[in-house]
Amino acid sequence: MDNTRVVVTGLGVVSSIGIGWKKFWDAALKGKTGISRITAFDTAGFKCRKGGEVKKFNPDDFVQKRKAKFLGRASQLAIAASMLAVKDSGLPQKNLSGNRTGVMAGTTMGEKPLEELLFSWVKQGLKDIDRRRIMQSAANNISNNIAISNKIGGQNYLFPTACAAGNYAIGYGFDLIKSGELDYVLAGGVDAFFYVSYVGFQSLYAMSADKCRPFDKNRKGMMVGEGAGMLVLERLDSALARKAPVYAEILGYGLSCDAYHATAPDVSGITHAIEKALAESGITYEDVDYICAHGTGTPMNDKTECRAIKNVLRERYSEVPVTSLKSMLGHCMGAASAIEAISCCLTVKNDTIPPTINFETPDPECDIDCVPNKAREQKVDIALNNGFAFGGNNSCLVLKKYQP
Repeated sequence: MDNTRVVVTGLGVVSSIGIGWKKFWDAALKGKTGISRITAFDTAGFKCRKGGEVKKFNPDDFVQKRKAKFLGRASQLAIAASMLAVKDSGLPQKNLSGNRTGVMAGTTMGEKPLEELLFSWVKQGLKDIDRRRIMQSAANNISNNIAISNKIGGQNYLFPTACAAGNYAIGYGFDLIKSGELDYVLAGGVDAFFYVSYVGFQSLYAMSADKCRPFDKNRKGMMVGEGAGMLVLERLDSALARKAPVYAEILGYGLSCDAYHATAPDVSGITHAIEKALAESGITYEDVDYICAHGTGTPMNDKTECRAIKNVLRERYSEVPVTSLKSMLGHCMGAASAIEAISCCLTVKNDTIPPTINFETPDPECDIDCVPNKAREQKVDIALNNGFAFGGNNSCLVLKKYQP
């Protein structure tokens, strides 16, 4: 039996409620909202004109100005989060170089220049397109740019599994360390604001006009957000040897695909992902202390997730706290489950659960303990992190409080 223990030793966050995990965590525990009027593009004519935009981000703080201007916004956000995670972990450059450190990055929409190119093609045809932007538009540039900026020479992957991509990236990074293929992994997810996704969710009538109210009876829909979350993963013996901070231990993860329900959430698919995660981690539903929900705030998604959680937790359904960070951040797409994984690490380390804000009216179909509006101090040894996506991709990551 493989006794290798994989731990999280560095956290990097760029979000609408804070840049750096300390500012992010302080704001999350205070229940601060990152939802504001969108300035990234023109929202005139739409019912919803708000989102979780990162407005105090300066890429020049992380990348030389002459280089930053040639990077798409998603790469800028991801590089910043990765550098923050590396600094937090204290990883020296000698550990990053060579082929024993890798990058695993997830995304939904990819790189921002792609959207710019599409609009240019529609308006002016192909003749006057900037060829440099064509090269910058490839989604795999995100993971490449993270590696280049941190001088990482190992394996490099991009996971396009939409809103579950962060968990996928972390899970695969866990596998690579567990198997001995890599010593260190930078894993997480990123998405910048895309006009296309914003319009798409408007067209699906999936967005609320004012607030995201997960699990509330009067919830009207989600809010779009942006951001990046990156985690440093390594073996426990490595972390202890270099006296790195240890935020949490990763026990395992579970994935499932709703092959016949790709356009709507499916109870059986979500249930299977959570149950698989528990089985792979060697624990049971009785060990679960907290769930960071996918919790989008849409009527169907919240109801379906609650039914799946009830299937798994059985008689413990009402006693295990289940909260949604999307009430504060909006839905950060490929970054969502990565940022939420960071929140889970901080929850198990500090025994403090962030709230679900904007909660006013209980819903009989979502009769969970959503820790409404105010953070709670409570012992949490095991946390589950849910991430689901269009296309039927479901994921659940299991994190445990570090114990020697």
